[in-house]
Amino acid sequence: MFDTLQLVLILLATAVLAVVVFRQLRLPPLLGYLLVGIVIGPRALGWIPDTSETRHLAEFGVVFLMFSIGLEFSLPKLVTMRSFVFGLGSAQVVSTMVVAILVAGPLLGIDWRAGFVLGSALAMSSTAIVSKMLAERLELATRHGRQIIGVLLFQDLAVVLLLIIIPALAGEPGALLPALVVAIAKAALVLGLVLFFGQRLMRAWFHVVAMQKSSELFVLNVLLMTLGLAYLTDLAGLSRALGAFIAGMLISETEYRYHVEADIKPFRDVLLGLFFVAVGMQLDLHTVLDQYAWVVLFLVGGIALKIVLIAAISRIAGNDTGAALRTALDLAQAGEFGFVLLAHAGLLGLLPREYIQPVLAAMLLSMLMAPFMIEYSERIVRHVSGAEWLSRAMELHDIAVRTMAVDQHVVVCGYGRSGQNVARLLEAEKVPIIALDLDPVRVREAAAAGASVVYGDAGRREVLIAAGLMRARALVVTFADAPSALKILSHAHELRPELPVLVRTVDDTDLDQLKGAGAAEVVAEVMEGSLMLASSTLMLLGVPLSRVLKRIRATRATRYSLFRGFFHGATDEDEDKSEKMQPRLHSVPVTAGAHAIGRTLGELDFRTLGVEVTAIRRRRAHGVAPAPEVRIEEGDVVVLLGVEESLAAAEMRLMQG
Repeated sequence: MFDTLQLVLILLATAVLAVVVFRQLRLPPLLGYLLVGIVIGPRALGWIPDTSETRHLAEFGVVFLMFSIGLEFSLPKLVTMRSFVFGLGSAQVVSTMVVAILVAGPLLGIDWRAGFVLGSALAMSSTAIVSKMLAERLELATRHGRQIIGVLLFQDLAVVLLLIIIPALAGEPGALLPALVVAIAKAALVLGLVLFFGQRLMRAWFHVVAMQKSSELFVLNVLLMTLGLAYLTDLAGLSRALGAFIAGMLISETEYRYHVEADIKPFRDVLLGLFFVAVGMQLDLHTVLDQYAWVVLFLVGGIALKIVLIAAISRIAGNDTGAALRTALDLAQAGEFGFVLLAHAGLLGLLPREYIQPVLAAMLLSMLMAPFMIEYSERIVRHVSGAEWLSRAMELHDIAVRTMAVDQHVVVCGYGRSGQNVARLLEAEKVPIIALDLDPVRVREAAAAGASVVYGDAGRREVLIAAGLMRARALVVTFADAPSALKILSHAHELRPELPVLVRTVDDTDLDQLKGAGAAEVVAEVMEGSLMLASSTLMLLGVPLSRVLKRIRATRATRYSLFRGFFHGATDEDEDKSEKMQPRLHSVPVTAGAHAIGRTLGELDFRTLGVEVTAIRRRRAHGVAPAPEVRIEEGDVVVLLGVEESLAAAEMRLMQG
């Protein structure tokens, strides 16, 4: 029998090994945690016992996961995506549960309550897997990407209600309705009291803690708020996860949400990993092998059911076949919250034990299949839907319409910080530009502020053509991503070999490869920074300017050979941490009911927050100078400049006071 230290070492060693392997395979780490639980659990090797202490500790992973969901909960976000969240999302969850209740009864011989639990678990999709892969595939801004995020958001919100309903279902059938009413009434009362009184108290208290300028105190305070509210809801007879969700909601309405999210992430990820280890420990491989037919039935039936339902609902909502099918394929797998609901149902005895193992195994297998289904969804859709080509053509048409009147311009690939700086300098010299970017939020905000930026993937040949590459004077790649830059260089060299292409890179690692691919100039940030610092030093030491300029030209001509290679130190990894402290621009549309309407910039006094108003765009005018006496009107777009947390506080003052 292992002692406690040995158990911890076994758990850590196997978890680290599994996560390393799964990251090498570019698969979600949570699948590695599940595999660890299966292998070392009591039903396989038996290295880790399945005790109540282990399960209770794993529950904290769910608590912090719900806290993160609450932190992302935003009423403006819900309003913006309401058709996807409450339309497509609610239809998907409800229809899956209804079909499960109707089919599971005759097929499995279970009552409607067990069918409800089964449908609830199968209705969930993996937020962790899907959102990560959509981001990697640059599909978050597409129509199907927005639909998927909307459905995932509703699923996350539905879990809050389901964690209240499922315990009520475990009571006597005659007492079900009263128990359900009492549970929902308790939740409404707790939510009402906490949200009504808690928002101002939370903001004031966090301000007091932040004023102490102690990082460990700030983290301790976040843990106290999260676990404290989880404890209060537990005392009220509700789920601990509900309390954590409320804590996240309260903090999301303060200017400290970004700081909190960064601080809580390590706790959340470690404890959530432990939860998935505990889930894997519940899987009995011998039982699964004996019931392999049920596993296949739940796996194939669950995936097929979700694909058909989601595709049908998406088509009814007015989407073409390609978008509907892609949305369905990306959401067909099971999700982490499905395990949470299944674990609750198992403890309460709502689902017969002989079905828990096959359902658990089917959910695990569907999540293992998810990355491959999402990866190949594009090919599947193209084979099935002829309308997909039309949709791509319409996207290119939109870009071409926006760029049709532009000639002898510069195509700027990427409109991040570097891209915006390049664009401003070019526009100051009256050089027209067309910027391409794949961040929908950035494109929307920058376009609202009057920037010449359109949504499009610069790595696609047809997008570059639509952006007027054949009429352009130059092309600038402003993001430091060598594979993408090489793809763009290949297209540009094929279409217009004589066009000068300038590429940004971080250091000299890919400099020769980019030059060899046809880049006219490769600007290495580290090298250029060192060059400017050295040249300034030389001039301060009295070296003539002509000699300094000659040295700069010689260094660039030899591709920074003088600067190649350096001795790495521990502090090199921390250089990017100052990025969050850099000022950035943020466009805020002033909607109906905003606090700032009718107030002057002097009254709002953003300077006390460390934020500057750089411009105000108004429908009836090209722009309004941001003078202190200018009054904010409904429909204005206020462009703010400041660091991340200050911008959050300024937006709160602008919209809520």
